[in-house]
Amino acid sequence: MIGGTVKVHNVSKNFGTTQVLKDIKLEINAGEFFSLLGPSGCGKTTLLRIIAGFEIPTSGDILLDNESVINKAPNERHVNTIFQNYALFPHLTVFENVAFSLRLKKIDKNIIKSRVAEYVNLVRLQEHINKYPAQLSGGQRQRVSIARALINEPRVLLLDEPLSALDAKLRQDLLMELDRIHDIIGITFIYVTHDQEEAMSVSDRIAVMQEGNLLQVGTPFEIYESPADMFVADFIGASNNIEGKVIEVTENRAYIETPDIGRITVDLDKKLKASDHIKVTLRPEKIHISKKAPSLDSPKWNCISGKVDQMVYTGSHTRFIIKTEHGRVFKTFKQHAQYFTDEEPIQWEDNVYMWWHADDSFIVEVNGNR
Repeated sequence: MIGGTVKVHNVSKNFGTTQVLKDIKLEINAGEFFSLLGPSGCGKTTLLRIIAGFEIPTSGDILLDNESVINKAPNERHVNTIFQNYALFPHLTVFENVAFSLRLKKIDKNIIKSRVAEYVNLVRLQEHINKYPAQLSGGQRQRVSIARALINEPRVLLLDEPLSALDAKLRQDLLMELDRIHDIIGITFIYVTHDQEEAMSVSDRIAVMQEGNLLQVGTPFEIYESPADMFVADFIGASNNIEGKVIEVTENRAYIETPDIGRITVDLDKKLKASDHIKVTLRPEKIHISKKAPSLDSPKWNCISGKVDQMVYTGSHTRFIIKTEHGRVFKTFKQHAQYFTDEEPIQWEDNVYMWWHADDSFIVEVNGNR
């Protein structure tokens, strides 16, 4: 199969007086695994339904392979949709569910048998081909939905939170299956989810949405390491947000005076001048933590102290909530790389030092602007 391109051209959508999509501009490349990510009510499912043809935009256009499809019915577009509720026929076997659309097209029985076998094998359900949906697990039923959608050979596959009804372990397993299937067939996947980890683990690119607005489009690395604003920084993983005033700018770094942790150094990833007010994001895993004061050999290191307020052991790492003397809370992780040679473990209410390099923080806003 060959993946199609999708262009969302200035799409807005109103339901009555409520505007749920606001002038969305988006281009999705052929063969991409592309995710629409955001909290409930942000407009991502509405946008997917507009691409599918189930909703008509108030304004704007949808182009598939550079051809407008805004006036085409869903069955006239080279797309198929997978829903969260499977939508299988309970009285039909796996074989008959997958074969259903081909029978409607009156395709030769031998061709149907061959193609159904191919796609049932693709989703690894060949041993269950004669079972009914009620005899399958939730993950298996969703695999049937995937095979049924793919047998039509769409150029774009739309997935509307397809894993949300599954438990955490099964969800992760099926997500990896989706990634494997995408790699094999090569068509364009547009995946709607509110789960950041899902989007980050399989997507080529991600569009982050909030309240009908498109905030940022980029690779998982770009969105995580260089968020467009504080909403993106907070929504994509944990973050420590720092605000302050620029007091000095040198060739490659700036010194910031903050109200609750004193003076810190940041790298110049945005143009700054003295007296600018800025917001900085710092990921928890970038922060080192120890009961011993560190020996820092560069002015680009920042160091503050505090007391352990909370700690959660997860096996691979421990998550700490550290409270400074001025009441500021920091989140940090300590990886458990070695068992026997680890230093003395940090305990609840211990006094600790935290330090990070100026390069590991990211300037998100300057004087209220991105």
